[in-house]
Amino acid sequence: MQSVDFTMKDYQKVIALWKSCEGIGLSSADSEDRIKAYLKRNCGMSFVARNKDEIIGAVLCGHDGRRGYLHHLAVRADFRNQGIGRALVEKCISALNSIGIQKCHLFIFNSNENGIRFWEKIGWTHRKDIDVISREIQFL
Repeated sequence: MQSVDFTMKDYQKVIALWKSCEGIGLSSADSEDRIKAYLKRNCGMSFVARNKDEIIGAVLCGHDGRRGYLHHLAVRADFRNQGIGRALVEKCISALNSIGIQKCHLFIFNSNENGIRFWEKIGWTHRKDIDVISREIQFL
């Protein structure tokens, strides 16, 4: 397994991976143009895991200058429980740490019990003291 920077050459395969994995919520923010902008803004922070020419894992990582954020961590079902997800997360944390980001958040569906167990297993805290409040914003 090799993990490398997520580039736009990977987009179609990564979208297919995300669509195949339970617990990943995709939206218009995951369009090709929006992901391209995200990767440009957060250069060298998002990664894919490869087995030969196949993408078997992917994660988006970025920051707002204060906090890091992980999105859409996914590992293909037949490659799970081999440390691939953990390795992708560690690459993201290392990238954030290298620019001085000291805390990282992620969003997870409350119904994603497998995902919650994964994150807790690798040392993340499932906070229950905050909720997310969202609003759709239309581009002018």
